[in-house]
Amino acid sequence: MAGPVRGAEELDAALAETVRRTGASTGAVYLLAPDEPVLLLEALYGAPAEFATPWSRVPLAAPAPVAEATRDERLVWVGSQEEMARSYPRTAVALPYPLALAAAPVIGNRCWGSLLLMWPATRPSRMTRREHGHVAACCRRLARVLEEAAESGRPLVTADRPRVLPSDTGDRPVGPDRAAADFAERLPGGCCSLDLEGRITYLSSGGAELLGRDAGRLLGTLPWQSLPWLDDPTYEDRYRAAVLSREPVSFTACRPPDQWLEFHLYPDASGISVRIVPTGALPPPAPAPRRPTGTTTPARAGQLYQLMHLAAGLTEVVGVQDVVDLVADQIMPAFGAQGLVLSMADSGRLRITGHRGYAAEVIERLDGLPVDTGFTPAGQALTSGIPSFFGDPEEMRRIYPEAPFVSGKQAWAFLPLIISGRPVGCCVLSYERPHDFSAEERAVMTSLAGLIAQALDRARLYDTKHLLAHGLQQALLPHTLPAVAGLDVAARYLPATLGMDIGGDFYDLIRLGDTGAAAVIGDVQGHNVAAAALMGQVRTAVHAHATLGTSPAKVLAAANRLVSDLDPGLFTSCLYVHIDIAHRRVSLASAGHPPPLRRLADGRTAPLDVTPGPLLGIDPDAEYPVTETALTPGLMLLLYTDGLVETPGTDIDDSVARLADHLAEADDRDLNRLLDSLLGEARPARLRTDDIAALVLKATT
Repeated sequence: MAGPVRGAEELDAALAETVRRTGASTGAVYLLAPDEPVLLLEALYGAPAEFATPWSRVPLAAPAPVAEATRDERLVWVGSQEEMARSYPRTAVALPYPLALAAAPVIGNRCWGSLLLMWPATRPSRMTRREHGHVAACCRRLARVLEEAAESGRPLVTADRPRVLPSDTGDRPVGPDRAAADFAERLPGGCCSLDLEGRITYLSSGGAELLGRDAGRLLGTLPWQSLPWLDDPTYEDRYRAAVLSREPVSFTACRPPDQWLEFHLYPDASGISVRIVPTGALPPPAPAPRRPTGTTTPARAGQLYQLMHLAAGLTEVVGVQDVVDLVADQIMPAFGAQGLVLSMADSGRLRITGHRGYAAEVIERLDGLPVDTGFTPAGQALTSGIPSFFGDPEEMRRIYPEAPFVSGKQAWAFLPLIISGRPVGCCVLSYERPHDFSAEERAVMTSLAGLIAQALDRARLYDTKHLLAHGLQQALLPHTLPAVAGLDVAARYLPATLGMDIGGDFYDLIRLGDTGAAAVIGDVQGHNVAAAALMGQVRTAVHAHATLGTSPAKVLAAANRLVSDLDPGLFTSCLYVHIDIAHRRVSLASAGHPPPLRRLADGRTAPLDVTPGPLLGIDPDAEYPVTETALTPGLMLLLYTDGLVETPGTDIDDSVARLADHLAEADDRDLNRLLDSLLGEARPARLRTDDIAALVLKATT
């Protein structure tokens, strides 16, 4: 165990030093999980662990600064709350405080994760070169620590809960001495001190008198728990704002029956000094600006932001597996659960669609139980619509004698998933130790169950539609390309990673006798069933007219009349290439499609100048000019759809030029590898907003 402990100490020391050197108020280190695409919070400095609950596990694909820094291996800077709301709205919902933020990748021999730093909003909105250098140097140091631990055979093991590092308070005394106490007693009004966890560590006699409670009963407690009239999320939110923003804040509260008090909070890295004065009394110099909030619900402020963060995530999921992953990666750790079973009602039975923390034989035993089962509380929860909570095995055993022995868990929350009175399924969160479900925790879980039900039902409909459209598209695309003497060919189709994972891009190679061939590539607007269906109709029409020996201009004219007659309301581009191997000629006609790239035998590569006609379906009487070029030995043509070259914020001509450079330098001995190289370098497959089709042809003689 010496290796991991020593590595953890070095990692913590590097984090603490970076926070001090950069002047940040809060710092955190996230490490990539070894067996899943998730970032795990390893160490936290300058804030309580409870503040980081919504972000203890961050999926690598999440729209969050730490995930983006790791994915793109670049520093992400957010200079203000306004910029956070624009760039990362989900994060802004759960972190609604004025601050600046930087996330930087921890990279050595590989990417280990990311470093997160936060500053008060009073700092400049831009990061200096020196600060950037400090952050980069720290990331390199963190990477070295992780690499040395891994090379020693004892890699740093990510803990179940993040390590919270004590803030460095220098030589300050732990408790106030007599002089400091006398100083505080002389001040008008009252004062107290809070640590970063919110506990009262000092209270003057004036403060105790104003709060109406003896100091001995308040020391070591949280004000909003020990003083009922402060039990409002508005007041806790002001404390959280002071801790995270490191800026003074203030609020006014009424001590029953009618005593109004002003609280002025002054934070630093060691805690918060609180000045308490009656309303109307002389306030301290330069009082902090008041920032009232509209929070009025009875849950704790942290739980409110956590609920909003998780709700925002549920609105973004697409398929059923996305729902399962979000519940497992974010909702489970948010409530400290170690087990998850998510099931859906199907034909009178509960079919398990996802799980975590359970052995395969347990899932097999629970899968397919009747909806009204009495074996576990799931049936009763689903039929009644009322969630069930069991804090220990004995509590469950009294009603369901066999259920506790199946999984070996020690506490359970059975949350029915109901939509407008219709049961959708059941979500079970379980614990490996007995767990006391507070009223607030039950309320938050119940609220989330409704959101999960909506997301799960929507995802199931999406998956059904996606399965239909994907099957249709796969049936319409060619399974293999015909062999043509004198030509080497290869093709690829990549669906969009956002949306329905289908599209209207298509390609085809048509053999025309022994000495000819036709290649076609097209793009129907949209990523849905209608786009896939129209794609199949256009491809069939082109194929039918091409096999009759029709010229390129007439092939596109015929396809154009078909699309015009169908009037699908979708734009369609198409490029038709006729290859006459016997006469060494290539004839091309385009319906608004990107021109192909031509690579000569000597490696010179550039777009072929093709005069385009209008898109299919716009003008039923449109004509399509024909462009001709020589079919020289070694000539290569790359036909592609715009998904390969269109990137938001990038000029299309620059993208085409880069693609031409890649094609010029690519090894053409294996066209399949050549296409893999072009697709990988020209358009990385992380978040494709459009599908891609590519077809490459090479003259071998």
